[in-house]
Amino acid sequence: MEIHPSTRQGWSNELTTITHSFDLEARHMVEEQLRRRGIHDERVLEAMRVIPRHKFVPTESVGAAYEDRPLPIGTHETISQPYIVALMTEAARAAPGEHALEIGGGCGYQAAILAHLGATVCAVERNTQLAEESRERLERLGYGNIEVFDGDGSDGLAERAPYNVIIVSAATPSISPVMLSQLAEGGRLVAPVGSLRQQELLLVCRQGERITTRSLGACQFVPLIGKGGWKQEEVGPKN
Repeated sequence: MEIHPSTRQGWSNELTTITHSFDLEARHMVEEQLRRRGIHDERVLEAMRVIPRHKFVPTESVGAAYEDRPLPIGTHETISQPYIVALMTEAARAAPGEHALEIGGGCGYQAAILAHLGATVCAVERNTQLAEESRERLERLGYGNIEVFDGDGSDGLAERAPYNVIIVSAATPSISPVMLSQLAEGGRLVAPVGSLRQQELLLVCRQGERITTRSLGACQFVPLIGKGGWKQEEVGPKN
């Protein structure tokens, strides 16, 4: 089944009838893990239900794809817990026609959610194999509005800036000023900031020269490696 990006606005409170083979698990995830925890944006809930999360995890994890936890997708990398993906997406408020950047693109799931909401997406992943797998997966699922780049995205992706939305899907000790400079007027950036063991999920908004920051709560992500993040030797040996 192919899921294509949607640009529809004004979603009703009733979820659409598009289904996939894990539809019941996806509906349960939306109602029990997301809506009950305070995710209210119907567009985000719809995206989380119809995007086939089980297509973004390794074969051995397919049965656990909709569970309330992150799952490994490769060496030292994970697909985030559904609630965290929904929380970051809701805070970012991606709208049809906007330009979005995801750092730490991993398997492509977060990029697919943003694309379903109508954004054009650039996703950067430093693991070349994961980037290639993500690129092939998203193409197979019909996403023509996502570009996947492999390389160090810890300072953003200046060549495609500015961005209305930036989502950093890995822990960083601070928000790179270089990345922040790529945020458009009125743009929103969501990132986990803190130590290697514990971070605070921050929403950063730009209004002219004014930058505001709001905490979305505690979280724990794998580290963002690179010039604007953690050094490899600070994290440990690369396996």
